[in-house]
Amino acid sequence: MTAKLFVCTTCRAGEPVTEGQPVAGARLYAALAAAPTPENVTIVPVECLSACSNGCAVALSAPDCWSYVYGRLSADDAADILAGSVAYAATADGLVPWRERPQIFRKQSLARIPPMER
Repeated sequence: MTAKLFVCTTCRAGEPVTEGQPVAGARLYAALAAAPTPENVTIVPVECLSACSNGCAVALSAPDCWSYVYGRLSADDAADILAGSVAYAATADGLVPWRERPQIFRKQSLARIPPMER
């Protein structure tokens, strides 16, 4: 299956906005976009995931699968985020066994959303 990794590019992560400098969410997106994109994962920048008090935030989603929102991330977490995205894309239902998730996905999950019924 192909999974979508949504990355909030407007997250400030509690940092002040400095004119001419990208905010933390934009830096996270840039780090993810600069890495080799894993097969079966599409990285999608979005304006807001409404997780502002938990920024930087990303969401993983795929058809007929559970979706997840993760927060308190940074550009330094890009490799783990991509590894978690690969594990997610390899499932049929979006449920990656807990022990197979990267540490940041175990500890920094903000929401788990059930698949939509057809």
